[in-house]
Amino acid sequence: MAYANYEHNGRCYVGEVDGSHLIPLAGITEIGPDTPTEVLEAAERLVQDKVAADDVKMRPVSPRAGKIICVGLNYKSHIEETKRDLPTYPVMFPKYASSLIGPNDDIILPPEGRQVDYEGELAVVIGRGGRRITEENAPDHVLGYSVCNDVTVRDYQYKTHQWMQGKAWDNSTPIGPWIVTPGEVDLTAAGISTTLNGQVVQKSDLSCLIFSIGRLIATVSEFTTLEPGDIILTGTPSGVGYRRDPQLFLHDGDTVTVEIEGVGSITNKVVAETI
Repeated sequence: MAYANYEHNGRCYVGEVDGSHLIPLAGITEIGPDTPTEVLEAAERLVQDKVAADDVKMRPVSPRAGKIICVGLNYKSHIEETKRDLPTYPVMFPKYASSLIGPNDDIILPPEGRQVDYEGELAVVIGRGGRRITEENAPDHVLGYSVCNDVTVRDYQYKTHQWMQGKAWDNSTPIGPWIVTPGEVDLTAAGISTTLNGQVVQKSDLSCLIFSIGRLIATVSEFTTLEPGDIILTGTPSGVGYRRDPQLFLHDGDTVTVEIEGVGSITNKVVAETI
């Protein structure tokens, strides 16, 4: 099963994905803090109101996420290209709900940044809240998985050795197209790739994660309560533009796609912001 947030005829809905169509759930307008797994599973499916996915505007999967915890340096190949030591504890930083955009929305290039980079990632959406969740019990707290591009303004990221100012720009982070529930996908070795203007620039699989999804949930929930709708971004593989020679950054008119096997893909045009 998969769930999508979407807008149709000026109204917001949550729909169950049915092939190329969406079946709205009665009384639910978006996935987030008020829609734990149990609420979604119990909702009435309004089959008579089914719509084609091509006829709606897809929204971010959890547009009012209370917490977006991002993980850096979680693929060995990416650590090697950054010439850092292998971490023994996950590197983490925040984003905010204002950073999120839909899976087909434009990535806006801010005029202040000159080194805007792509980072294809798996997103984990929390469905059942908890504190001090064990690694063993972590799967029970996952609503599902989505695709994300952790767009990063590198010249701002490296102004200090804290990364937030390069990572949390408004309207910068596409996520979607839907949330695939755990029973629908095997992520053991699912492929992940990023394509820029038709060229594959990142390619790996999720077996290469240093810190597993369960380990990340346990680590985060040790210091903060996870709530329904919260998002954990699990890190990006090697191939980021900043570490290439020559460096490769996003420019006005580019098109970037992130795809994860069994989860989905998102494609976004890159557009310069006008102010």
